[in-house]
Amino acid sequence: MEDLLLLVHRIPYPPNKGDKIRSWHLLRYLAARYRVHLATFVDDPDDWQYVAHVRKLCASSHFALLNPRRARLRSLRAVLANRALSLDYYSDGATHAWVRRAMRANGIARVVAFSSPMAQYAQELPGVRRIVDLCDVDSEKWRAYAAKKPWPASMPYAYEAERLLRHERKVAASCDAALFVSAPEAELFRRLAPESAARIGWFGNGVDTEYFSPAACGASPYQPGEQALVFCGAMDYWPNVDAVQWFANAVLPRIRARVPQVSFHIVGARPTPAVQALAGLPGVTVTGAVPDVRPYVAHAALSVAPLRIARGIQNKVLEAMAMAKAVVVSPEALEGIDAADGAEVLVAQAAEQYADTIVAALADDARRDALGHAARGRVAAAYGWEARLAALDPLLEAEAPRHAAVAVRAGAMASPTWTGA
Repeated sequence: MEDLLLLVHRIPYPPNKGDKIRSWHLLRYLAARYRVHLATFVDDPDDWQYVAHVRKLCASSHFALLNPRRARLRSLRAVLANRALSLDYYSDGATHAWVRRAMRANGIARVVAFSSPMAQYAQELPGVRRIVDLCDVDSEKWRAYAAKKPWPASMPYAYEAERLLRHERKVAASCDAALFVSAPEAELFRRLAPESAARIGWFGNGVDTEYFSPAACGASPYQPGEQALVFCGAMDYWPNVDAVQWFANAVLPRIRARVPQVSFHIVGARPTPAVQALAGLPGVTVTGAVPDVRPYVAHAALSVAPLRIARGIQNKVLEAMAMAKAVVVSPEALEGIDAADGAEVLVAQAAEQYADTIVAALADDARRDALGHAARGRVAAAYGWEARLAALDPLLEAEAPRHAAVAVRAGAMASPTWTGA
């Protein structure tokens, strides 16, 4: 096996949230084909217990402590240099030094950087093949945050959006391929960075359909007769916070006025004070971290994903579909997922429409079962991780011409095709 450097902004285990799901399967895929040298950060004290598990897949590894409070303070120095705060947040001298040593000691010629802040470690490495998995257009996420916040609270978000886009464009221009999680994300970035259009591609997320299976449901966490609606996600992530606040306040009361036994369960680690406060509303439960989300999804009447701000593919939607659960999603939450409204998922947007869609679905058990069965079939047929990640193979081959054009066909099931630059 040849050597490869993998740079990840957060330890890729356990795969319990969006970025860690993608990075964990990326690591596993690459480790089966290369001697992987991994540099990553640990920002949650509980994650140190998984270091040994991750190291088993690596030829060598470097795990750097990242204290979020100190990192936020450190990121403020970026303002003096007029650069993105995210870069200084993830800048670490020891990690830079380890990367240089690993490159020299192992003659590494291939580098994969996961996320735009980690690309800063790859940019200082000349003469190597560099693939950057940007996942989402993060600068657009900050821009959307700025649009949602009143002035002057919007100012830091607007600052980060502008500087991070500048960094993303620089990264794309200097690498061999800049990849995203969906065709819409890739197309958006082509419009924002037209100078790098030839190097922009995408590969979609997959699902472990054996783990997320309707057979792996466990005991019900709900009360008898309860018609539970479930939302799963990291509850310190602002788009998730915004989604559950909107749903609990604008949608749930409309549903309970017609179906009083309906409850809303918010399942996910690190709920913010704003999320915890929702538990004071009638019919709302905030669980915090749970050992296994699958029983909450499997035994719910419906899974809901009412995100109003979303980037890339929502794993929570794919996982619920894999468990043969009917899902009611916003258009934003369905972006990048090939599923038919009314046949494999239910799409709703405004509060009244969301409430009407859910009430109608709760009244029709047969339709919910049919939706769930079709959703499971869609995921099983089109969202296996092995097929999704196969798109990377030609990008990492030494004989592929540097700075070739990347064109990934719709669905990302086939490998990217290369054309001369």
